[in-house]
Amino acid sequence: MRVRFLIVMVCSMVIPVVCAPSALAGGPGGVVASGPAPAAGAPKPHLHLAPVTSRNQSLAYKGPVYERTATGQIVPYVPAPTPAPAARPGIGTAASTMTGGSSASSPASTPATPPAPAGPTPRPELLVPGATARYVAGLAAAPMAAPLAIQEMIWAGNQLIGLPYIYGGGHASFVADGYDCSGTVSFALHGASLLSSPEDSSEFMGWGSHGVGRWVAVFATPEHAYMTVAGLRLDTSSADDPSNQQGPRWRPLRRANSGYTVTHPLGL
Repeated sequence: MRVRFLIVMVCSMVIPVVCAPSALAGGPGGVVASGPAPAAGAPKPHLHLAPVTSRNQSLAYKGPVYERTATGQIVPYVPAPTPAPAARPGIGTAASTMTGGSSASSPASTPATPPAPAGPTPRPELLVPGATARYVAGLAAAPMAAPLAIQEMIWAGNQLIGLPYIYGGGHASFVADGYDCSGTVSFALHGASLLSSPEDSSEFMGWGSHGVGRWVAVFATPEHAYMTVAGLRLDTSSADDPSNQQGPRWRPLRRANSGYTVTHPLGL
C-alpha cells in the first residue's frame, strides 16, 4: 500500500512536467506545440509603406489609366473631349466689318457663362496599375493594389479640385463652397468613411494612430494640416509644388515634412 501511494504521488508530479512544451520537445521525436522558434536574425516580412517625401517634383505619368464605372466595372479611361471655345461675335464671320468690329445686327453683348456649380464636384473614379497613385489630367488616379478605403479617399480628394481656399471651409459641414487645409483632409477621410465630423489641424495632431501608415500619413501642426496618400500629397499649400496653384488639390510630395506631428488611420 505504501508503494502504491508513492507511485501515485510521483505520477501526479511528473504529469505537469511531461505536458510542458519544453519536455515534449526534449523527448524522442517530440515537437513543440507552437512550432519551431524563428531562427535568430531571420529577416522580418517586408512592410509596404507609401513614400511621404521626394526630391522629384514631376507628376508626369504615361502609363495605362482605367475608370471604375457606376456599376463597378473597370474599363479603359477615355477623357471627355475638351469643348471648343465659343466663337466671338463678329470675328471671322461675314457680319464683321473691315475693322474687326461686329455689325449693327450683332448682339450688344455675349451672354455670360453660367458659374460653375459650388461645392464638391463628382469626378471620374480613376485607377492605375500598381501601388502608387498617379496624377492624370489634373486628377489623382488611385492604385489598383490599394485597399478600397484608399481609393475612396483619393476619389474624394478629386472632388475638391478647383475650389478656393476658404478659412474655416469644410468645418460647419463636409459640403462647402471652399475648404481650408484641415477641411480638405477631413473631406478626404470622410469619403472613405473614416471620419464622422470635420477636425481642425490641432485635433489632427492627436487623431488616429501615431506615425506614418502603410498608405496614409496626416501631417499637422496647430496652424496647418495636409496628407499624403499612396505617394501623392493632398494640400491647400503650394509649397514644393512647381504649379503654384492655390486651393485644395493633389500635389507632389514635399522634400521634407519636419515640424509636423504625423498620424494615420488605424490599419492604413
